[in-house]
Amino acid sequence: MTLWNETKSVPISKDQVWSAYNRVRANKGGPGVDGVSMAEYEAICSKHLYKLWNRMASGCYFPPAVKEVEIPKDDGKKRKLGVPTISDRVAQMVVKEYLEPRFEKIFSPNSCGYRPSKSAHQALAVVRENCWKYNWVIDLDIQGFFDNISHEKLMLALEKHVPEKWVLMYIKRWLNSPIEKETGELQHKEGKGTPQGGVISPLLANLFLHYAFDKWLEQEYPTVKFVRYADDAIIHCTSQSQAKELLAALHQRMGDCELTLHPDKTKLVYCRDYKRRGTFKTVKFDFLGFSFQPRETRSKYTGRLFLGYDCAISISRRKLINEKLEAINFVDMHFKSIISIAQKLNPLIRGWINYYGKFRMSELSKVFYLLRCRLVRWIRNRYKRYRYNLNKAFDCLNRIRKQYPTLFYHWQVGYY
Repeated sequence: MTLWNETKSVPISKDQVWSAYNRVRANKGGPGVDGVSMAEYEAICSKHLYKLWNRMASGCYFPPAVKEVEIPKDDGKKRKLGVPTISDRVAQMVVKEYLEPRFEKIFSPNSCGYRPSKSAHQALAVVRENCWKYNWVIDLDIQGFFDNISHEKLMLALEKHVPEKWVLMYIKRWLNSPIEKETGELQHKEGKGTPQGGVISPLLANLFLHYAFDKWLEQEYPTVKFVRYADDAIIHCTSQSQAKELLAALHQRMGDCELTLHPDKTKLVYCRDYKRRGTFKTVKFDFLGFSFQPRETRSKYTGRLFLGYDCAISISRRKLINEKLEAINFVDMHFKSIISIAQKLNPLIRGWINYYGKFRMSELSKVFYLLRCRLVRWIRNRYKRYRYNLNKAFDCLNRIRKQYPTLFYHWQVGYY
């Protein structure tokens, strides 16, 4: 079967476009500047995909503007994301699938973010183990990374591994695509930045940081251990003096790459436990939604308690979950039965347990307690006989749990 129409100037096949579309569809996502939703796109996908393939294979595809949306961050601020149109997401996926196997061969095993063979849990497990071995951590965060990636330096890295001119042509067009603000104003880039939220952006970011950070650190400081997830990195050092020296060098290195370390989020952390008893101000850091800090730990062998250094769901993530539960507002939504509440919540609970329950799942009991209080509030509102008796409402929930122990997902795994 011919992979692509030989009358076209770019070797992109219809099969490649279809494969990319299936991945984009599985990822879901909202509409871009054209307002076309995934459901609307699917209804006439053949028409959309043929048009996209024809333009990409002819070299005349020009991406539309990227829609800017804001989502809340853990610190209460807003993160700006760029949402391309669905057709543009498919186009980016075509190029991503073409380049990714090539880049995977050169990327560092210490880079875990947005890679097909890596996960956040793998990154967390390595950081957790390294914290037991090394006394000091550099908690590194690059300020406004996606907004400040140098196009010139990124293209130099791409040209080192990508001889195909058509690939470079399309990536340049994506890098130069304007951003449509909420007001409708178009913001044009000035030689830097790639939208956080674009399909190909994480791959380009990993390539940039492969040379700006990973490879540099492995060559200049081969004895230190590190884990990087996108623009967040944890570096493990044996001593405070080594950590200070390395942090100063990192400031210089990031400056050479036209980047800046976040002044508040980048810090030195002492991994204090029962053996490491030094007195230092900062003994805690957050990484991928987990807090690493001194924690009471029970020995597997003796059963005794001791001060260890471990991770669990962070306070900021617990707060976000609580806000999510509060936003659902069981009372105002007038759920007719507790079964309908379970159907609404179970996908969320399953996601929380699968991710945050990986390490010290017992910390999620605080989330489940607040959920229990909200269920009791619903019971008191739903049934008059429990409206003025809190204890009887709790008893009612206990009876439901005994009668239907698998109703809520966290009940199934032994939590109440």
